[in-house]
Amino acid sequence: MTYETVSVEKNGRLATLTLNRPQSMNAMNALMMKEIAEALEWLHEEKDVQVLLIKGEGRAFSAGGDIKAMLDPESPMDIDTVMGDVSRLAKALYTLPMVTIASVHGAAAGLGLSLVLGCDVVIAEENSKLAMNFIGIGLIPDGAGHFFLKERVGIPKAKQLIWSGKVLNGHEALSLGLIDEVTAEGRAYEQAELSAAKFLSAPLKAMIASKQILHTQHVHELERVLALESSSQSAMRRTKDHLEGIQAFVEKRKPSFKGV
Repeated sequence: MTYETVSVEKNGRLATLTLNRPQSMNAMNALMMKEIAEALEWLHEEKDVQVLLIKGEGRAFSAGGDIKAMLDPESPMDIDTVMGDVSRLAKALYTLPMVTIASVHGAAAGLGLSLVLGCDVVIAEENSKLAMNFIGIGLIPDGAGHFFLKERVGIPKAKQLIWSGKVLNGHEALSLGLIDEVTAEGRAYEQAELSAAKFLSAPLKAMIASKQILHTQHVHELERVLALESSSQSAMRRTKDHLEGIQAFVEKRKPSFKGV
């Protein structure tokens, strides 16, 4: 499969999905969201693949949604189409019949963090910057961010992370149970490859069967969360706080929110 914003490589039972908009720190525009969803859905049909490694090209895993694209008057985002692709992405990731490993360096923010948290194993460098920071532009987490956060840290801590938008380094994220392993700077992908190799030498068929048993019982909950995120995000995009948030971001100033 050939894409513009991502790449997928297969090497036997291992596949690697690379986010590939390095000039934008892998910020996700509408095309990238669509292509990630398509790539993950395509991988469902690759029955020989048992481990998937997800990483970002360049200086970061992903800076999240492309805020500048949200403001582009010549090519405005169709929020309903975008949310449909984001929901496809999250469901395809959660239901993949393979072990998924996220290799995080630099920023993993917003939708980028949702993608990371949807993986079975998360390995991040100590200087990584992980943040569920939708709140900074008056939005809510999407890409099943609510669902994946709750699975990782529980409801009370999920609310705190969503409401604060706090940026966490690798050690802070590990202490909260948000990720599974911390490495030195520049070593996350190397460690992710070692982790993949260990899985590939294990009885993976049995491990994937256990994953499917544990995940299948929550698919309906995931679908409900995605539907609520989609409707709520569409509503948030129309608020004055959201407009203020993205304008403040572009103007590099602190936003002045009014709760409307």
